Amino acid sequence: MARCALTWNITLVAFVSNTMGFPLVAGPTFADEKIDALEGVGITEHLDNQIPLDLTFFDDDGNEIVLGEYFDGEKPIIITLNYYKCPMLCSLTLNGLTAGLEEMDWTLGDEFEVITLSINPDEKPPLAKKNKEGYLGHYSREGAEKGWHFLTGAQDNITKLSDALGFGYVFDSKTGEFHHTASIMFVTPDGRISKYMNDVQFRGQDLRFALIEASEGRIGTALDKFLLFNCFQYDPDSNSYTPVAWKLMRTGAVLMLVVLGGGLAVLGFTSSDRLRKSHNISDGTTS
Repeated sequence: MARCALTWNITLVAFVSNTMGFPLVAGPTFADEKIDALEGVGITEHLDNQIPLDLTFFDDDGNEIVLGEYFDGEKPIIITLNYYKCPMLCSLTLNGLTAGLEEMDWTLGDEFEVITLSINPDEKPPLAKKNKEGYLGHYSREGAEKGWHFLTGAQDNITKLSDALGFGYVFDSKTGEFHHTASIMFVTPDGRISKYMNDVQFRGQDLRFALIEASEGRIGTALDKFLLFNCFQYDPDSNSYTPVAWKLMRTGAVLMLVVLGGGLAVLGFTSSDRLRKSHNISDGTTS
């Protein structure tokens, strides 16, 4: 069950109680149980934190892999923590990510990679493979299967990675489901956390900028980097990169100075050339 659904239930209880004139009395209530169920759920950002690359997991073919094998020192990586039988929120997140990736002209596996790890230790590689095939069926770009890794693993290693990422979740023994939030995390080529996007929808431009930042300049065109560092800034409230007035003004001022300087240089050169020609004529010579 998604965290947002639980929050809605709590709000609904409060609304009905107030509307019908029933007081919210102290003591155990439905809302209290829901609040308790959310204890420990959420994102604690650990920016620049080094994730443990020595952890072992299983890929969708059942091969044991070391997490560090995916970090080549060149490509940034997007990490998502989900579980493959999640009834709603995980699908929304991964569908949103897939849609955002489709908007990009970069191809998954070339400039960057994605790791999706199940937080349910009972889920195994065959289920991971089924999910991988489903999402790649929508993405449908040649070679992408080598760049999106669907993993499973033991509880101890899942916990170590989720703790390092600041991804808090809770297992509900009554429903057999996990309470968690929606988030994707951008990690540098050497395994440090660069950015969080806490949402279920992701624009291609935002993913591109976040990957450029995570790559520390290793990927992206000169124009990409110019726009990112001189015109846009990440807004965590909207979970997107937005134009920043002071950056635009600064960039505009610099461009104006460049144009003005160039104009003055041309004007100075022209004046100097005219003066030289005038001097030659007065001396009775031509150039």
